[in-house]
Amino acid sequence: MTVQPGRRERKKAATRQKIADTAMELFLERGYDAVGIRDVAAEADVAVTTLFSHFASKEALVFEQDQDFEQRLTRAVTDRAPHEPLIPALRREILALVRHCTADSAAPIYRMVDESPALREYEESMRLRHAESLATAIAADPDLPQSTTACRTIARFAIDAYALARETADPDAAVDEIFQMIEAAWEAALPAGRARGTVPVSTRP
Repeated sequence: MTVQPGRRERKKAATRQKIADTAMELFLERGYDAVGIRDVAAEADVAVTTLFSHFASKEALVFEQDQDFEQRLTRAVTDRAPHEPLIPALRREILALVRHCTADSAAPIYRMVDESPALREYEESMRLRHAESLATAIAADPDLPQSTTACRTIARFAIDAYALARETADPDAAVDEIFQMIEAAWEAALPAGRARGTVPVSTRP
């Protein structure tokens, strides 16, 4: 049974969202470089210390769904149905993230990111962190007996698929094309006797 968050947690989440929404409005209206942390705090009617208790940096305000995206990626591994292959589960989640980030409403945000060296650098470090978390989740699955290198490689491929597909004219088709290559790489790395169609009964619940 899902435990509902308490009043304190709901209030904290609401404050965080208010800060993030205020920051994005200011960034898009005035330009990212023209807005400071104090401007965001004042507009959101919170103390600067409160802002930093929710966001570690100015760049983090732009990527406020960072932790949610990372959790979604790892849950694509840990929460997939018994016997469901890894790659289709990852493809489904990456496609959902790509569609979210290529919606018309997201276009101004990613134009802002593309125009800011600081935001591009932050996004790259975020992708590397997501890839490491995803690799850890893959390596921890007893039904996926791959080497650490293979797990990290496939995780990096999946994260790069998100970035590459987002930049194309047809993101859905790009995800399909990229994941065909990712699946081929995953199958090639499987130990002997673990090729497609020969995977033993899952030990996952």
